[in-house]
Amino acid sequence: MSDFSARDIIASLRAGETPSRDALAWFAEGLADGAVSDAQAGAFAMAVCLNGLGDEGRVALTLGMRDSGQVLGWDLDGPVLDKHSTGGVGDCVSLVLAPALAACGAYVPMISGRGLGHTGGTLDKLEAIPGLNVNLDAAQFHDVVASTGCAIVSATANIAPADKRLYAIRDVTATVESLDLITASILSKKLAGGLEGLVLDVKVGSGAFMKDMEAARALAEALTGTANAARCPTSALITDMNQPLAPSLGNALEVTQVMQVLTAGDTDAPLSQISAALGGVLLAGAGLAADAEAGGALIAQAIRSGAAAERFGRMIAAMGGPVHFVENHARFLPEATVIREVTATHAGVVQAIDGEALGRIVVGLGGGRAVESDVVDPAVGLSGVLRLGDNVAKGQPLAVIHASHPDHADRAEAAVRAAFTLGEGAVKTPPLIHARVS
Repeated sequence: MSDFSARDIIASLRAGETPSRDALAWFAEGLADGAVSDAQAGAFAMAVCLNGLGDEGRVALTLGMRDSGQVLGWDLDGPVLDKHSTGGVGDCVSLVLAPALAACGAYVPMISGRGLGHTGGTLDKLEAIPGLNVNLDAAQFHDVVASTGCAIVSATANIAPADKRLYAIRDVTATVESLDLITASILSKKLAGGLEGLVLDVKVGSGAFMKDMEAARALAEALTGTANAARCPTSALITDMNQPLAPSLGNALEVTQVMQVLTAGDTDAPLSQISAALGGVLLAGAGLAADAEAGGALIAQAIRSGAAAERFGRMIAAMGGPVHFVENHARFLPEATVIREVTATHAGVVQAIDGEALGRIVVGLGGGRAVESDVVDPAVGLSGVLRLGDNVAKGQPLAVIHASHPDHADRAEAAVRAAFTLGEGAVKTPPLIHARVS
């Protein structure tokens, strides 16, 4: 007979108390094995959403959810590192950073996710590559990481099963926004990966879930504080999402953008700059660079030299994709049947971009999911998206729509125009990196 009950734990939360570490671990186990009912899970989520868990409770829930399933172990000749983004538009950093880190001597077992709301999912992007399998079992995952230095995969059913259950319940009980539950959800999966270092890319701006700095900093502090308390060395960068990070949005289109960066060795692209900043923090923390600046230079060199592209190609082949994908990526990636420019109706300077609206346009074209069962079209999306401060002449393209049907392009055209604000005068563009939290 257990010393704990879901009813007592929920009652203590309702009263503003924080359950003990053991009680929260028991509740997480109950989520995983079904001992906690859906009704109890929903009441728990609402109580946490209203009253919070505090720092110690947040750590306890995170560890309990991590330990509700398999925790991976690694025996490799380099540090095991990873990165997590809170989500944005045109954010394909993982596809650049993972192979660049591997080229610098790290191992990157990246357990990633699918599209959420208006933001694209790394797994959906990878699945635009024919034959590639992101659903590796633990043995296959280990083999790919050991042989190529990196793998980007879906979580198995044994990774943080308590989170899978609670996440689904949060979605239907209006408790998604809880800082404590967001933190536990993100970190339980990441910490189950057996990491020795983690960097978090917390997005802020019009294309992010966190629209203002106060909310972004609160999330960054909750994530880093919890991860470090769980003995995983972790820092966060708060990075800008007031415009898409890459000029392409959509699964195959973003993979094409990644390949252009990797094969050209383009270290000036915002995608490369963010990758260097995040990777520099990881390499410094793992002792592979003297400091974050030196680590960033190593990441940039891996991109510039083609070493990151070579690692990416090895990872793709090891996961079932084409052997010569890097050299022939345009041949393998799907293309949309309808391609249409969206032109400006008047001249001006791009003053603002509604990134969330652009993300939702891609979802509407079929490049994301309105419900979990939706099938994603990897070919659709937007390309050639202008940036803040760009001068635009009347009739100049703001972006290019890639659609599967003319009707879809028709519906998207007005929405694309509405996402851009044109005006007069210079624009002070925001920095790529707003702050570091550690």
